[in-house]
Amino acid sequence: MIDVRPFAGLGHANHGWLNARHHFSFANYHDPARMGWGAIRVWNDDEIGAKTGFPPHGHADMEIITYVRSGAISHRDSLGNEGRTPGGDVQVMSAGTGIQHAEYNLENDTTTLFQIWVLPDARGGEPGWGQRAFPKGNRAGQWVTLASGKTDGDALPIRADAQVLGATVKAGETLAYDADPARHIYLVPATGRITVNGVPANARDGIAITGEARLVIEAEEEAELVLVDAR
Repeated sequence: MIDVRPFAGLGHANHGWLNARHHFSFANYHDPARMGWGAIRVWNDDEIGAKTGFPPHGHADMEIITYVRSGAISHRDSLGNEGRTPGGDVQVMSAGTGIQHAEYNLENDTTTLFQIWVLPDARGGEPGWGQRAFPKGNRAGQWVTLASGKTDGDALPIRADAQVLGATVKAGETLAYDADPARHIYLVPATGRITVNGVPANARDGIAITGEARLVIEAEEEAELVLVDAR
């Protein structure tokens, strides 16, 4: 099954400083048919205005992955962690037993990002945060694991049976992904028009996939891909 969820049909909330699209039910957007996809609970496509952001707030029992597409996000939390994650890089936060954090766009321009929440394998645990650079050049024509619930190269660790992968594909080229048909795949092209096993999708559309053993992704335009493979 390959179900394309067009960007224009996603949940939408414009708060002025934050223009957000919700792939799944979130905050005031509720769609009982889109409560998540397997262990993937949230995928938000956020545009955060310059010099604005999310004031301190709490999370617990969630793995939160932030993929910054452009600009930068600055993080501060109750554990004393601080960091700035620029476009192309990734940060993860294991909320565990509970953590307070703030996320601000301290830049002079809009920051765009995907925020992805994955349900952990078990509740509790010590909260934590980390970030890492993932140069787009290293992802050219191949998948790079950005975050993972198992030991996986330079991937940031998360406490979930899931992997977050990124790739870039030139126009006219293809990229394959071998999948377990029993798992839940969610793929979003941050940029570019693609087909997945012949099914077309546009930039920032969501593509929910299950029951497929192999995905062949063809880039009709140069594309930047983010994929989550979850239980």
